[in-house]
Amino acid sequence: MLIVGINGSPRREGNTAVLLKTAMATAAAEGAATEVVFVAEILASLKTPFCRACETPCPAKCYRGTLLEETLGLLARADGLLVASPVYFGEISGQLKSFWDLSRRLRTDKKLLNVVGGALSVGAARFGGQETTLKAIHNMMLIQGMIVVGNGHGNNDAGHFGAPAQQPAEEDENGLKRAHVLAKRVVQVARATAGLRSSR
Repeated sequence: MLIVGINGSPRREGNTAVLLKTAMATAAAEGAATEVVFVAEILASLKTPFCRACETPCPAKCYRGTLLEETLGLLARADGLLVASPVYFGEISGQLKSFWDLSRRLRTDKKLLNVVGGALSVGAARFGGQETTLKAIHNMMLIQGMIVVGNGHGNNDAGHFGAPAQQPAEEDENGLKRAHVLAKRVVQVARATAGLRSSR
């Protein structure tokens, strides 16, 4: 069982990282192997950090032999993804959008089909665009054919769309609780659906 966390913030150790670390710690406590990727670092290593849709289907030639190719290979082996982003104008960060656009080859090869996904977001205010950001992450997951989960877990239902938090994230007890509940649910659903990913 492999759960990969995707930090879509331009800051490696910011509020998004705090929320994601909480979720990843829960996934590990539930028995999953975990890895976190930092998309800003991956994009910075590329000559062309934006998808130009040069060919369809994507031949992946623009990032062959790069850190992005290695990272997409990691995602292709994952049972679950926890995708986190700060709120920028009610949406995901530009870094996360660019990274996901570069995952076209995974869609062609159906490598994320039936992978379980959960979304996390951090805004500057309590009602600072977190839910629209979570829904944007869901949209990206759905187009990859992923299994998107909300934040309910038995009687411990902490929210509707995922794990939203307000900065400073380390002081938002409600947001941290939601990250914990979401991660637990992602692992649970990933275990229950393991057979659906056996043909990848």
